[in-house]
Amino acid sequence: MTARCRRAGGPRPRQRGFTLLEILLATALLAAGLALGFATLQASTATVERGETLARESERMRAASTFLRRRLGGALPMAFEHDAQTGLALRFDGEADRMRFVAELPDYLGRGGPSLHELSVLRDGDALQLAVAFTSVVGGAAFDEREPRPPEPLARGLRSVRFSYRGIDATGAPTPWLDRWAGADELPLQVRIEIADARGAWPPLLVALPQGSGRMISSAGPATP
Repeated sequence: MTARCRRAGGPRPRQRGFTLLEILLATALLAAGLALGFATLQASTATVERGETLARESERMRAASTFLRRRLGGALPMAFEHDAQTGLALRFDGEADRMRFVAELPDYLGRGGPSLHELSVLRDGDALQLAVAFTSVVGGAAFDEREPRPPEPLARGLRSVRFSYRGIDATGAPTPWLDRWAGADELPLQVRIEIADARGAWPPLLVALPQGSGRMISSAGPATP
């Protein structure tokens, strides 16, 4: 009985702790796990940010294209200027980087009624921007306001913008795409807008003008592909 009690109350065996090598290995495994988790989180965040950027860019492109399509589709054969030499009414003025025409201005843009729409390509630092300016048209002439509104940007950070036009030649056949619209008192049949930014080319915007006759009254500008 006494011997059994002595053995039960004797010194306990010493507990073994972690060695330095085991601690270092556990620390390394923990660091590797944290690094992998951080890399995964960083990659996921970058993917989300790229998706959001792509969505914003796509929305910007869609909004600008919709605006241009509606404004050009509603172009009116209304004079906004008269040629001082020929006396002809100017109803459409189109070049490769500038376009002017009259259309009804929606009320949400601040004022309604027929307004001269002037689309222009402007330098914006190292890039380009497509801008639009509005001027009211009264009695066949653009009304000069005391405090005209500055051009409003439709799209920024562009690499290239080009307008081209198509109408009917003297033989009644469709013209090629032209860099300049020479039929000043007639609207073209179609307008094409080509835009490219740092990501690449936008889908070409091709708009038919319902009220355009497409007749050319003078020599046409150079053709484009």
